[in-house]
This record gives sequence, structure tokens and C-alpha cells, in this order.
Amino acid sequence: MAVEFLLLGDVRARIDGQPVELGHARQRGVLLALLIDANRRVPADRLLDRVWGDQLPQRARNALSGYVSRLRRLFAATGAVTITRDADGYLARVDPDAVDLHRFRRLLTRARSAGPDRGELLEQALALWRGEAFGGLDTPWLSGVRAGLDADRLAAELDLTDLALARGRHREVLGDLAARAAAHPYDERIAGQLMTALYRSGRQAEALRRYQDIRSRLAEELGTDPTAALQRCHRQILAGAAAPPLPAPSPLAPSPPAALPVATPPAAATAPAATAPAAAPAAAPGLAAPGLAAPASAAPGPAGRREDRRAEAGAPRQLPAPPSVFTGRVTELSLLDALREPAPDAAATAVVSGSAGVGKTTLALHWAHRVAGHFPDGQLYVNLRGFDQDGATVGPEEAVRGFLDALGVPARRVPIGLAAQTALYRSLVAGRRLLVILDNARDAAQVRQLLPGGAGCATVVTSRDQLAGLVALDAARPVTLDLFTPADARAFLTRRLGAERVAGEPAAVDEIVARCARLPLALAVVAARAAAHRGFRIAELAAELRAAGGSLDPFDGGEPAADVRAVFSWSYDALGPGAARLFRLAGLHPGAELSVPVAAVLTDLPPAAARRLLTELVRAHLVTERSPGRYTGHDLLRAYAAERAGAEEPAAELRAVRLRLLDHYLHTAYAADRLLYPHRDPIVPAEPVPGAAPGQLADRAAATAWFRAEHRNLLALIDGAARAGFDGHAWQLAWSVTSYFNLSGHWHDQVTAQEAALAAARRLGDAAAQAHLHRNLGRACTQLGRLDRAGRELARALELFGAAGDRANQAQTHVNIARVREQQGRDLDALHEDRRSLELYRAARHLTGQARALNNIACMLSRLGEHDEARALCRQALEINESIGNRHGAATNWQSLGVVEHAAGAYREAITACRRALELFGEVGDRGGAAETWVCLGEARQASGAADGAVAAWERALPLLDEMGHPDTERVRRYLADRFEPATR
Repeated sequence: MAVEFLLLGDVRARIDGQPVELGHARQRGVLLALLIDANRRVPADRLLDRVWGDQLPQRARNALSGYVSRLRRLFAATGAVTITRDADGYLARVDPDAVDLHRFRRLLTRARSAGPDRGELLEQALALWRGEAFGGLDTPWLSGVRAGLDADRLAAELDLTDLALARGRHREVLGDLAARAAAHPYDERIAGQLMTALYRSGRQAEALRRYQDIRSRLAEELGTDPTAALQRCHRQILAGAAAPPLPAPSPLAPSPPAALPVATPPAAATAPAATAPAAAPAAAPGLAAPGLAAPASAAPGPAGRREDRRAEAGAPRQLPAPPSVFTGRVTELSLLDALREPAPDAAATAVVSGSAGVGKTTLALHWAHRVAGHFPDGQLYVNLRGFDQDGATVGPEEAVRGFLDALGVPARRVPIGLAAQTALYRSLVAGRRLLVILDNARDAAQVRQLLPGGAGCATVVTSRDQLAGLVALDAARPVTLDLFTPADARAFLTRRLGAERVAGEPAAVDEIVARCARLPLALAVVAARAAAHRGFRIAELAAELRAAGGSLDPFDGGEPAADVRAVFSWSYDALGPGAARLFRLAGLHPGAELSVPVAAVLTDLPPAAARRLLTELVRAHLVTERSPGRYTGHDLLRAYAAERAGAEEPAAELRAVRLRLLDHYLHTAYAADRLLYPHRDPIVPAEPVPGAAPGQLADRAAATAWFRAEHRNLLALIDGAARAGFDGHAWQLAWSVTSYFNLSGHWHDQVTAQEAALAAARRLGDAAAQAHLHRNLGRACTQLGRLDRAGRELARALELFGAAGDRANQAQTHVNIARVREQQGRDLDALHEDRRSLELYRAARHLTGQARALNNIACMLSRLGEHDEARALCRQALEINESIGNRHGAATNWQSLGVVEHAAGAYREAITACRRALELFGEVGDRGGAAETWVCLGEARQASGAADGAVAAWERALPLLDEMGHPDTERVRRYLADRFEPATR
């Protein structure tokens, strides 16, 4: 039977021309992940990462086994596809020409060496595309693979266009070229092709205008000039009457390294896969005509420029964007290049050290992007903020937790304690070719536990400190970064300002280089001002530096010198009044990032107006848009902004701005917490001041997304509020982040936040606030396994709530103490604490709490075998919730009653209870509760002998559980697998 796999569009398969139903998205994702690496083994861990990304459920391996089993059955009769598993992973054997993705790549390879039929081969390759690769399937790994394929597709389209232009078909391609140029406004190859087509169509003025457009765009937004090839195209068009730019055909430029390994035929499938791709071939000169591809040495630009692509497109890709302009550092790059090859017995480490502003991060990121193809298993990056002025360093706990998140470990599977987390991290990266960048480290202790242990990995650490301990004890290779040489400084300015401009004023350029002390940061700021004001003479910029009075020495101890402030002032003074005000007020934000709503709060302006001001700051190179709608600035710029605020804003205005900022964050966080955990007993923050309106969050997903984006900022705000004397905001912010930290498993951050807030609450003398914070600390310590401290914190909370006569919160604290007792193996003591919580809820006449406590006790008793009493308590809880109209609580009680009846063997009653729970969960819109109840209903039906009804219930549950990443997902999938294929389990 003939089998076809269509991946360049929606994922489909055909057998003898007839479509095959491939199942739901996850199952199609498994097939896709295997076919992309057809005839190569994929380790199970890597396959899990490809299919689930950071949404890995419990018992994922069982789910993977089930998916593979179903896929085998789908294609078993064809004899053309086999999927096998051994100790090294999974292997899909298939003819590569049966997969359109591999057929596409083979056609491109043939086109590079073909003669007259190269155009036909390119057309055949492009005809295979039916839409966006992989359709709606998406994981971080698939996004990387798709990006590489899209780049190959664009390159093929441009190669075909070059051929068309060489054959005089310029009018035919004009429409496509115009659309392509609009989609890729920075791509100089496309610009050159369009200029050529316009010129040959008799539209010389329009061709020249296109050149001026891209030249201005590159200068204003990237601070660079067009490539020599595009400049040559421009000159040819200007001289068109005498020397029209008629290109001669020449071989197509080879494509950059493949984003994917080219699949080998099935007969070669047993050969081991290479651990790293071959080095990138140098780009051929391409067509000797306008619009040729940029040389391989050109710095990668925005959309449309080819990027280095990896042989393994899965795995984490945390590198920030590469520097748009990079100059020199030949010796340092050669030292780092030694890390490209795997060390024989351990991970290789280099320490890049030097003064502030010397370009350590720039070097590390430029090199990392240049060699990323040597590390096919991905790149990890963290800014350790070791020299932040506010002391907000990133500790090993937070950094390793971030790495585990990036490596796809769900929060529920992260072990407790730094030692266990570090061990898991090193286990995950063992045997991989992985690059780790630890940026801005303060000392060796901050990074030592983040170093991968196995051979194959490489780590680059940047620091203002030499980290001699890391060099001496951990065999790290020192790479000392000094100031630019005079030649490199001139080359840097030439790249930013253009060769003609620099060559025209050599003395002024030399003076700028000398007065900037060849410090890259200072040179970059000068160049940004010069690029933004191309009408200024370089001598005028040199005169301003001269008037500033003093040289631009390197920074010492992390503090900027006065001359660097003067350089920053040029960009600042050129701003409009609104942007200047936003810039200095942004210095009051203690976090590293700024969103559009927060910028609006700082300035007391509408968000649209704040966004326009941020755009002005981006253009002035005073902030960077790190991701859509989120902005950040260099540490020195942030410090300078704070200084400007202190110098130019009245003290009363500074306090008013800080109050608006804190009120905005507090009320947004409070609203988000209510969405995450609506049944939590609330606190009552004061009304926000005018201009501090909270962000609008539509639902639980929006609340989670907001917390995730503002995570670091919230920690900085809590600490900053406590330091600045806004003690009420400090403790209420800490209260408001509690649910998010608990649900996401960020227990270390929970401890940090609650401790900072507790000091503030003590200064206020607010016993109730202290009680809340002690309880939050107690719960976090329980999760971290620090049971002794957890007991002390909860005991103190209980004491303070008791002194305040707050019985409801005493009751909740007893619930927390019960969980400590459970971890200590003291089940009867835990039951006692739950019963004590019920007594207190009753004394407080807290009906919702009473129902909750009764339900908890019932569940505990059922586990202990006391089904009759558990059943009675469930019904008591149900009566309370029905009397107060708490339909959600009633749904929970019916679900618990179903669990109890099932445990007691009363399957018919369990089925009845579950059906009632489903009705109520449907009314209140609780999809999670409904999913769990469908599982319970299926188990009760299975136990009662109604196997078909059980399958129907589990099939209703599975898509809901899968969508939420629920821990019961794989258990239900296993139920269904056991039902349908018992002989294979």
C-alpha cells in the first residue's frame, strides 16, 4: 500500500490516496515528532518534550505508549511504516519520499547542484506547501522547527525569483515581490530584487525610493547601513543609462544548515545519529545581480534574514536576541570557540569577566548565536542580576527552577529543596549537547550549583568579578574582556554610522573614541545619537563630549561615572516632554520590566498615549521592547532614570507616583487572586488612588498569565514597598500573590515575599496582617519539607488569630496544621486538627467553612475505612451549601459523596451522586469539577459491570482533563487503553 504523510500544512496521512483519521492533537503530535526525525531514533525524554513542551502531564510515558500503540495499528497493514521502541528511544521507519517535508528538503538539495532544471526543482519543492507547516499543532519545539522550515521556504522563493530576474521575467514577479517586501521590511535581498524588477520595468524613481525607504529604516531602527550588495544595486540603478544592472546567471546560493536532519532511507536507520550538525557552509556569492543574499558573516537582522538553525529544533531556546552590531573581539571569540567541541569527561565552562559596560553580555550572546548549531539540544539563559543596584540578585533556587520549567518539568514534579532540584536539572541535561549562559553573576557561589555536570554541555558565565574560585576549583577557562582597541572602536562606529560619514571626519571620530575611553557602552550611546540625527556633524558630537568635562572611564564597583551620565543625557534631552517624563518616572519602578498599562499608571495617561511615548523611547535606544508590550532598559539606564526623577520631580510627586504604582499592582494582584481562588476569605485593601485603576482580567487564564509576566516585578515591588515605608502595600501584595505562588509551586519565592512583608507588618504593629503572613509562611515551609519551621509559623499564626478572636482564620490554620501532621505520618492527629477546624467554623457561624470542613473530614474518614460516617458528613455539608445557595459547594459535596459510595461498594448510589454533581458543575461552569466527576462516574460504572458506560464517561472526561493538564489525565487514558487493547498491556 502507498502511504503519504503531509506535514507542510494540516497534518494528514493517506493510504492508497484515501485519508486516514489520525486521532486527536496529541496523537498527531507524536506522529509528527517521529516523522520529522524519520529513520532516526528519538529518545523518549526528547519525544515527550516535543509533544507536550512545558505541559507534561503525570504518567506521560504511559500516554506516549498508548499513542504509539494506536499509530502502529493505523499503519500496520500497509507494511510501509513501522514504529519500534528499544532502550534508546522510538524509531519510525518510513521512505523519506513518503513525507512531504523530507521530499521538500531533498528537492532543495538537488536544486543547488542542478543545471537548467533547477527552477523546475524549486517549483516542485514549493508546490508541496499547502499552508502553515503542522497546521494548528504547536509546542515550543514545533515552533522552532516551523521557523526553520519557513526560512527554507522563503529562501527557495527568493532563489526562484533570482532565476526569474536572470531570465528577464521581471514583470511577472513584481506583484509577489511587493507583497514579500511588505511582509519582510528589513530583508535586503528582497529589497534588491524588488529594486531590480522595478528598474527593468521602467520605474527607476520608484526603485530609488525603495532604496531610500529601507536605508532610513535600517538607520533609524537598527543603527546600521545597507549591505555592500544593496548599495551596489543602488549605484547601478543611478548609473542605469550608462550601465544598466543586467545580472548574469550563476549557481544558486546554498541554503544555510538544515533546521532538521535529512531523513535517511529505512535501510540506514540503525546507524547512530550525529550528536551535532556539520558546520555551516559559507554562503556562495549568489547571483551577480542586485538583490543577492547577504554574506554569511553579516549580522542577523529582524524578520526575513536567515538565522542559524539547529539540527535539533526541539528543546529550550532561551537566548535573548543577538546584538544587532558586533565588532572585533577576535581573540576572545577564539577562546570561547574551544567550548564548541564536547569535553572528554566534564562540561566545559568559560568565565567572561570585565568592567561594567565593556560588552560581556554582547560577546556572550553573539558567540552563543553563532555556535548554537553545535548545541542541538538547546540553550538555557538566565540574567543573575549579580550587580543590580537594588540588590535583587537571582539566587540558585530561582535560577534552577527556571531551568526546570524550560526543560519541561511541570510544577507538580519539581522536587523540594535546592539539592534535589539541582540533581534533577543535571540528570535532565546529562548526555545532551546543551549551551548554558549564566549572565551577570556576582560570585562563584551564585553559579556553581547551576553548572551542568556531564560532558557535552558548555557554560559561559559573565561577571564583573574574575570569579577566581570558579577558575581555580572548577577548571573554568578565564576570558578577560578589556576595552575596545582603537581600531575596533573605529570599526564599531563605522558599522553604526556608515563608512562615508566616519571617513569624512577622522579627527572627530578619534576624539570621540578617546573621550569614550573605548568603552563599548558609551560608544553605543554616542552612535545611537548620531544615527538618530544624521544631519549632525560628528565634530558637533565630539564638542558636546568635550564640554561635558571629563573622560569616560570604565565603571568601578558598579556605579556610573559622571561622564556616562552626560552621554545618556544626550538621548534624554532630545526626547519630547512626555517621553522624558515617562523615562524618569520608569526609574521609580523597582522591577526590570515595564508594561504598557504600568507606563500609563506612572504617567497618569491613557494606555494608547503611554504606548506612543514608549515607542519614542525605543527609537531613542533608552528602552528595548523585550517582547510585545513589555519594555526593559539596561541597568545603568534605569539608574540614570531614577537620578533624573530625583533631580527633576518634586518629592510630593515622587510619592504620588509610587503610590499610584503600588495601588495599581496591589489591586490588580488582588483581583487576579480572587479569580484564581474565589473561595478564599478576603482582605479589604483601601480604594486605589485616582489613576491607579487595576488591570482588567477576564478570567482565571488571564489572571495566571498576568502573574506569570509580573512574577519578578511583584517580588521586587514587595521588597521595594517595605524598604520605602509603604508597609501596608508590602503585606497586602504578599497576601495577594499567595494563591499564584501556591498553585504554581514557587515555594521559595513564597517564603521570600512573606518574609519581606512580615517585617513590614511588624513595623505597622498589625497583628492580623502578621497572622496571615505567618500562616502563608507555614504553608510554604510545609511544601518545602521544612516541617519544624512550618509548625512554628503556624503555631504563631494560630496564636495571633486567637488573640484577635478570628475564629474563621483559626479554623483555616488548623487545616494547614493538619497537612503538616499528614506529612509527619500522624493521620489521627491530622483528623483531630480537621475536626478542630470544624468546631471553630461553627463557633464563627462560618457556614461555607463548616461545609468545607465537613467535606474534608468525610474524605479523611473514607480513606480510613469509616464509610458510614463519611457518608453522613457529606450529606451534612450538602445541606449547609443548599441552604445558603452555594451551588458550587453543593456540586463538590455530591462529587465527594460519589467517591465515598464507590469506596463503600454502593455503586448505584455512587452513580446517582455523580450525575447530580455533573448537573451542578455544568450550571456553575466548573469544567475541572465536571472532568473529575466524569472520572468518578466511569469508575463506579466499571465496578457495577456497566463497562460500556464507563468508557463513555471516561471519553467525556479525557478531553477536559487533557486541556487542563490535569494529573488524572494519564490515569484515564490508561483506563481507556486497558479497555481497548488488554492483550498489549
